[in-house]
Formats: sequence, structure tokens, C-alpha cells
Amino acid sequence: MARGGFYSGQPPFVAGQHFREEFGDNYAEALWRLQPHIPGGADLVMFWWDHAAGLLTREHSALRRFGFVTTNSITQEFSGRVVARRLVAKDPISLVMAIPNHPWTKATKGAAAVRIAMTVAERGQKEGMLREVLKEEALDTDEPRITFKETFGRVNSNLTVGVDVTSAVELRANKGICHDGVKLHGRGFIVRPSAAEFFGLGRRPGVERVIRPYYNGRDLNQHPRDVLVIDLFGLSDEEVRQRFPEIYQHLLGTVKPQRERQVERSRTKDALTYAKLWWLFGKPREEMRPALVELSRYIATVDTATHRVFQFLPIGTVCDDKVVIIAPDDPYHLGVLSSRVHIAWALAQRTRLGQGDDPVYAKSRCFSPFPFPEVDDDKREEIGALAEEIDAHRKRVKSDHPALTLTGLYNVLHKLRVGAQPADLSSEDRCIYDHGLVLTLRHLHDRLDEMVIAAYGWPKALRDDDVVIKLLSLNQARATEQRSGTVRWLRPEYQISRSGREEERAELELVGAAPGQEAAAVKAAKPSFPTNEVVQTAAVLSMLADAKTPMDLATIASRFRQGNRVRAKVAAVLLALSRMGFVSAGDHGRSFLIRRAA
Repeated sequence: MARGGFYSGQPPFVAGQHFREEFGDNYAEALWRLQPHIPGGADLVMFWWDHAAGLLTREHSALRRFGFVTTNSITQEFSGRVVARRLVAKDPISLVMAIPNHPWTKATKGAAAVRIAMTVAERGQKEGMLREVLKEEALDTDEPRITFKETFGRVNSNLTVGVDVTSAVELRANKGICHDGVKLHGRGFIVRPSAAEFFGLGRRPGVERVIRPYYNGRDLNQHPRDVLVIDLFGLSDEEVRQRFPEIYQHLLGTVKPQRERQVERSRTKDALTYAKLWWLFGKPREEMRPALVELSRYIATVDTATHRVFQFLPIGTVCDDKVVIIAPDDPYHLGVLSSRVHIAWALAQRTRLGQGDDPVYAKSRCFSPFPFPEVDDDKREEIGALAEEIDAHRKRVKSDHPALTLTGLYNVLHKLRVGAQPADLSSEDRCIYDHGLVLTLRHLHDRLDEMVIAAYGWPKALRDDDVVIKLLSLNQARATEQRSGTVRWLRPEYQISRSGREEERAELELVGAAPGQEAAAVKAAKPSFPTNEVVQTAAVLSMLADAKTPMDLATIASRFRQGNRVRAKVAAVLLALSRMGFVSAGDHGRSFLIRRAA
């Protein structure tokens, strides 16, 4: 490429200037056009890393090895694919030295929130040395002290030695129900509750369905902002103008000009699309929306966080792209994801970001290949009930003590798990310990871990490293099963209708289905009725909120997995809601409808 100068021997910073002149800031599109085998989501430095690997393996090359300093995101999925491709090529290279996670610069207040990785490669199949940072001291001085642990062996593409979790394959059983949150591409979508009335809340029919609570990662793990978001997904600009004129004018004057200015700066395909559909989020996540339609809630986790915490959010909330959304509303799935089994698997991916060195939950690596255990209904209910209790416990203590945060709770929980006693805690941590009932939280998590380990049929005292090895083996077994046609769907009714083979979809049809197949699939897709009374009330209210016509007791009970077994409990909830005026009862108390503001 003459103009870019990538093969002319120019230093990288000069070539980088040409690169920007040629392609603007759309690195993903540029990388794809330059070298189609480099994934669009890879860091720009991976172009140079791959180019060096090509020079190293070129016939009669004088190059004997190369080394790069990159951000530690080299271990993430798209950048990692570049490395993996070279490690298993016909003429392979090997990583002979790697440091996956190292501080970048003096840790002062204004320092960049960046950590780095270092890699050195040689031609051929060779063992290497992995240097992992164990201890960091005096990072804010000119003489930092860093202690390493050195491991020798075959270095994997995610900069680990030993079992290669990147070899796990995606499972069809998990397909279509894990998604990133939305990307707004326009701050005009965010509104304060005080402005919601101006936009028609309480006056214009349907506004309550398009102005919704909005969360980012910090809102979930720290203290939530009191903000709403305008979500017009599924509406044309004409429908918005006719139905919600105040909203239309607001976005016309805020988001539309911003997107047009972006097109002037860079006429990329994305920028042109955003400008054309200016009243919608830049990334509204069309593929996610169908997965949420029939749910009353979903599971969420912050993608980059110190502690891996999963929680339920009500279906009316919108999360940004720093939150991963998992679309079963079954507490059983929340329980498995919250257990040390799944968290050990996610941490084994070794993907971390930022100066805080926080683990990243990449759905393609952490969720898609993860094999859930096969359990009977009783075990499923037990795990689900405990997950509900943990979720309710956290929400209750945070409601009672608004200063508490999830990060604070799990910071203290971690200290207890590594041996701290309550008397050892600082005054601040002791306050969190007392108000957050952290010892109770630990007890609940310990019980959940035992239940999930038992669900897999594994020994109770299994170490995390061994858990990961067993999960990788189970992943490979499930991959073999799915090649022969057996898929252990997480949400059969939803997933099979979209991703199943023709014969699988036929099995879900009432006519010609195998005995019990339809009932089993429908049952598996329903949420369990919660065990906690507060959560029971929320579940019934959420179901009524989504109903367009009155629902009777039998219909409401049938929407839960337990069906008639929880009919009496559902009746008690409905009676309480009716007495408090939250629902209205018709047909002499036989049907119920949520009371809405006039």
C-alpha cells in the first residue's frame, strides 16, 4: 500500500499518521480492508504484531524474534484471535516470554488508567516463560518494586500457561440470550425525572413505555444516578412526531445535530446509519429485544468490575453497553452464574482492563461456552430459591442503608474469605459488615457454591483450577453432543424457535410432538415463583403490569414453573395488593388488573 507506507519501512508513528489520513478513526473497518484475517474489534497494535509475525515466518527471514508492549487488552477476544492464529499456523510461532498484566506508568492522580502486556515471540513450537505480577509497591515513585511469579511451559494466546480455556467452543444451548447493553450515541436521550412531565409523562398515552430507568455499570455497582432514558426502539420518526411531539422536538434539537456533525468529521458506515436513524439509539441491540419480550426481569452483570456480581433487574430498565444482559429470568440460572464455578471460569479467561486491573466479562468467552449442569426440578428449585434469597438480601440491605454499594459489600466479603476476622476490619469496613449483614451474605454464597458443585456431581473441596479443567472437559463433551444433534437449551421455547433445526422446531409443535416435549419446553422457559415474599409481590406486579387485559388467578399461577402448586401463594399476594389498592379486582374477585395513574 503505497500511500499508507505500511510496507515501506517507515516507523510506526509515521505509518500511523498515514493510516489516519487514509481511513480516519474507523480502525475496525481499516483493519478489515488491510488484512481481512484481523478481526474488526482488535486493537490497532495487533496489525503491527501480526505484521511482525509475518516477517518472522517469512522464508529466509533474518528476524529471529520480536517483542511488543501493548495494552493488556491483547488477551481479549478479538486481539487474542490474532495471536491464536499465529500460534497454530502451519508455520507457527511461540510466545517465549509474556507478561500479561503490568503497570504502565507512575501511579499519580493524573496517570492514564492503562495497564500493559509484554510479549516476545520466536518461530517454531517452543515453551516459554510467563511472568505474572504478584505484588506491586511504590508505583507512585521513580523506583517501583514489582514481584513476579514465573511459570514455564507452552504459553497460550490469552497469556496463560496450562489449560487453554480459549479452546472452549460456543455452545448452541447458550445462543441468543446474552447481549451487551445499548449504546446511546447522543446524550440527548438521557433525561432527569423532573423533565419527564414536560415530555408527556402522565399526559400522553404510552410515554411511560418509552421513558424508562437507565443504568450504567457504576449505577449498578456503586450509587445509581436518578436518570431516565428515551427509548423509541420500534417506532418510526413519523410515529414519534405524531405520538410524542415534545420528545420529537427535543431529540431533533439535540441528537440529530450531533450525529450530523459526526458524519462531517468521518463518513463511516456507522455514522451515516446513526444520522439516518437519529431518533434511535446508535446501538439499540435489535438482537436483544426479542429475548426480553416475555420476561418480567433479566440478569445483569457489569462487564468490567472488581467483583463478578450477577443480579436481577426489572424488565422496564435499560442498561448501557458496560452492562452484560443475560435473558433467562429463572433464578436457577442466576444461581449457577453467581456460584464460584462460573466465576472461576470467567476469571480463567484472564481478561482485565484499566489501572484498576479489573476482570472483564466477555460474553463470547465467559457465557457462550459455559456448560450449565443438568439438574432435576428439585435441585433446580433449591438453587433458584437460594439465588433469589441472595438477590433479595442485597437489595434489602441497600434499601435500608443507601450508603451501601455492591462493591463495598463484596470488598468486605472478599476480606472475610481470605481470612480477616470482623475485629480486623477498619471502622468503615466494620460499618459495611454490620449494615450489609455480610457474614449472612457469605453464608448464603457458601451454600450456593456447595449446591452448584453438587449439581455437577463434583467433590465439594475441588480447587478453582480443577473446576476450570472439568468445565473445559464438559464443554468439549457438550460440543460433541451438539454435533450429533443433542442441545441442552437454556430457554427451549425461545431458542429453538429461532436457532433450532427444523426437526427441533417441529418437536415444539403441539401436533406431532413427542409426548411431553412441548410441556417440558414450555415449563423450562417459565420463571420460578420466588420464595421471598417481597420478591413474590414484585413478580406478580410485574406480570400484571405487562397484561393488557385482566388475568385470573389460574392464569397468573400458570405463568410460573410451579403452576398450581403456588396458586395459594399467588392468591395471598393478589389479596394483599388488592387491599393496598395496587390492583383492581373484577368479576366478583375472579380477575385482576393493575391500577394505573389516571
